[in-house]
Amino acid sequence: MLLKLKDVKKNYKINKNEVQEVLKDINLTLKSGEFVCIYGESGSGKSTLMNMLIGEKISIISSKPQTTRNKIQTILTTDNAQVVFIDTPGLHTAKSKLGEYMVKSAETTMNDVDLVLYLIEPFEKIKDSDKAILDRLKNVTTPVFLVINKIDTINKEELFKVISSYKEVYDFKEIIPISALKQQNKEDLLKHIEKYLPEGPKYFPEDMITDQPEKQIVSEIIREKALYLLQEEIPHGIAVEVTSMKKRKEKDIYDIDATIYCERDSHKGIIIGKQGSMLKKIGTNARKDIQRFLGASINLQLWIKVKKGWRDNNFLLKNFGYDSKQI
Repeated sequence: MLLKLKDVKKNYKINKNEVQEVLKDINLTLKSGEFVCIYGESGSGKSTLMNMLIGEKISIISSKPQTTRNKIQTILTTDNAQVVFIDTPGLHTAKSKLGEYMVKSAETTMNDVDLVLYLIEPFEKIKDSDKAILDRLKNVTTPVFLVINKIDTINKEELFKVISSYKEVYDFKEIIPISALKQQNKEDLLKHIEKYLPEGPKYFPEDMITDQPEKQIVSEIIREKALYLLQEEIPHGIAVEVTSMKKRKEKDIYDIDATIYCERDSHKGIIIGKQGSMLKKIGTNARKDIQRFLGASINLQLWIKVKKGWRDNNFLLKNFGYDSKQI
């Protein structure tokens, strides 16, 4: 436990014959150190939810599936608690060693945390893929909340049907409807999470919002912009590596060199675009978010390289930060 006060009293002696009581029967327990895993299918809104909960954009967002590849940890510190949220890669059928890494990363996290938030979209009929996830959850001893996302897209009657369907198949500790995009029911979700906090130490400084290295966040911002701008067949075949990131002496400017890796020569041309137009768009869009994140001006240089079959190459996967031995 971080701090526990019980029946605290405090008196001040004003003079020889007079004592002033300033505190009486004060009881306070500060809970902290809970690790909460956000779990669910690709596209359910896990990254949007995590960004909503901490009030900052750390995990990248895209409408394309399997956007998140690594476990992303963010930290929310309030007056009486500290919660570490872990955004896991979306569950899907793995078709490469990268996919296997992502699924393993998500599944192993559930047994290492204090609470699981199982995030779903508001469909009354439970999909086969969700049934498979529910079967996995039955082997987990960690408390599980069902968090129904995107409730802004349905009416109350439809929502009740979704709740009823899931109640029949799993004994969730709590069922909480939200809209991560619209920030609906954020405080209610946080209140319920706090109820399940174990007493423990505060693991991170109060002003820290993520344990991710700056280079990793910068590379993910660049990848997010590529996901948004590029055609459907390219994004899952790209990785981004920040090869150099230095702050200039006596100037609030970062010089950043980053390489976008793709799997095919034809993809390289698409990423560059006509007369470099696509690469310029990626750089321009990324620059704005990176400057906001670092709180400084940046000079961003992007390069393109072809690494055929990198998603099935253990050496390259490790180089890009996808090391299954570290899970």
